[in-house]
Amino acid sequence: MVRTILTVIFILVCLALVVIVLMQEGKSAGLGSIGGVAETYWGKNKGRSMEGRLVKGTTVLAVLFMVLAAVLNLNVF
Repeated sequence: MVRTILTVIFILVCLALVVIVLMQEGKSAGLGSIGGVAETYWGKNKGRSMEGRLVKGTTVLAVLFMVLAAVLNLNVF
């Protein structure tokens, strides 16, 4: 029973991780980073933006993915 619940949660985490990764923008800075011009107001406050939340969500879901994969692989349940 516990294994089934963990498997369903694992599948939901996998789907959410795929969606969040696909929603993110590319990380290419362009030609502005060559001269050091890339540090703008937008770059400094990126953690508070939608993109910043997507990066944090990706990190949380990736850690949860790893933990659930390890737990499901233990064959304890």
